[in-house]
Amino acid sequence: MSSVTSSSVQQARQALGRRLREIRKDAGLTAREMARRADWHESKCSRLENGRALPSDVDIRTYTTLCAAENQTADLIATARGIEGAYVQWRRMERAGLRRVQQSVAPLFERTRRFRVYQSWVIPGLLQSAAYTRAVLSTVAHLRDVRDDVDDAVAVRLDRQRILHAGDHRFAMLVEEWVLRTVIGDSDTMAGALGHLISVASLPAVSLGIIPLGTPRGAGWPVESFTMYDDAQVNVELVSAHLTVTQPGEIAEYARTFAELSAIAVYGAQARSLITAAIDTIG
Repeated sequence: MSSVTSSSVQQARQALGRRLREIRKDAGLTAREMARRADWHESKCSRLENGRALPSDVDIRTYTTLCAAENQTADLIATARGIEGAYVQWRRMERAGLRRVQQSVAPLFERTRRFRVYQSWVIPGLLQSAAYTRAVLSTVAHLRDVRDDVDDAVAVRLDRQRILHAGDHRFAMLVEEWVLRTVIGDSDTMAGALGHLISVASLPAVSLGIIPLGTPRGAGWPVESFTMYDDAQVNVELVSAHLTVTQPGEIAEYARTFAELSAIAVYGAQARSLITAAIDTIG
């Protein structure tokens, strides 16, 4: 999974590099001629256009000026800055402890009205039982060797679940069936978590969809877990990092992905039967 972590940013760099290459080619310039006019080393165009280096603001302005594409300057700079700032290492976030991480998202949760959550790893945080949350955060603390303030972090996360019952928030949750059958903690913890999931899924503000094992995937391909906050931001969970997406075009891609995954999920009684079946398999 570490390759997924590195490739997420690398793919964004490569996409930006392809846009720069298209601008250059549309202007009728070879990479060598572009480098000569910009007074760059000949290898610089290749590094930027293949995503091996992230262009600076000056680099982008040079591209758009020499290629008569100044109308694209602002968008390209915003994209590059987004790539640079979106990738935040978990260790940097967690240096002050897990409690601080949990508290840091409180304003985002309060102002969001429509949550869209897809989980291919664990039960969504807002739908977790206390024991399940403790098991998840204890594992995080152990694997990442961060300060052990799990008790405080659990308390903060559970307190956050109040928004399920208050205000005009709405929650669309999608979970892969294999998450229901992956034992986190021990069998008692998992059984309790699944029972809790049935309970919170009945709340008026919550829509829970389960994507059954064996379902033909079509366009609803399994991807990394992510949460959409209205249409303003997407947080993507990676093994060693937290990727924040704010570019409208990229947010729209996640919206399409969520819609495709929603289309192959089951809801209501069918979803409850899958959860119940998972409980029955826990020994």
